Amino acid sequence: NFGVDLSFCCFLRFDEIKEGDVVRHDGKRSDGYLEHIFKHAAKELFGMDVKEITYKALKNKDFQEVTLEKDGETVLRFAAAYGFRNIQNMVLKLKKGKFLYHFVEVLACPGGCLNGKGQAQTEDGKPDKALLNQMEEVYAAIPVRLPETNMHVQKMYQDWLEGMDSKKVQETLHTKYSAVNQTASNLDIKW
Repeated sequence: NFGVDLSFCCFLRFDEIKEGDVVRHDGKRSDGYLEHIFKHAAKELFGMDVKEITYKALKNKDFQEVTLEKDGETVLRFAAAYGFRNIQNMVLKLKKGKFLYHFVEVLACPGGCLNGKGQAQTEDGKPDKALLNQMEEVYAAIPVRLPETNMHVQKMYQDWLEGMDSKKVQETLHTKYSAVNQTASNLDIKW
């Protein structure tokens, strides 16, 4: 069982942000926090300092895997599943008990957030690849700051969450998952 710590989330008012305050997390794009969580888990769980992450594309470029090996054994297995087809396949594998990942980053848009329907498109409704490349370059130019070193996150822990190891932190930011027994009255969703 691998819990997820969402302590990197931060709630800010936009009028408090000044020039130079905008930072990004690890990773090449604006997608989720897979890279940050992977590096953090490697360090905290196995004492390994991971500098670079290598994604291995599986069935397609929108379903990728990241693994950590220690003493010849795979000790962490993360996946990034982008787009509904990959999400559906993931759910099917979960139902069959054949999904061996400790963490999965799920994004509805194929290609990730920057490729989402809210982004600029060409006149025929297709993603504007030149604009997508430009947005990725702009994002990559933003300085990286680890979420745990962000002063806004620290302030949130101090003012709202009553400290780093408080009961409120455990209740608000940490999640544990367990199997749910299905009953005949549950709606059966067919994927």
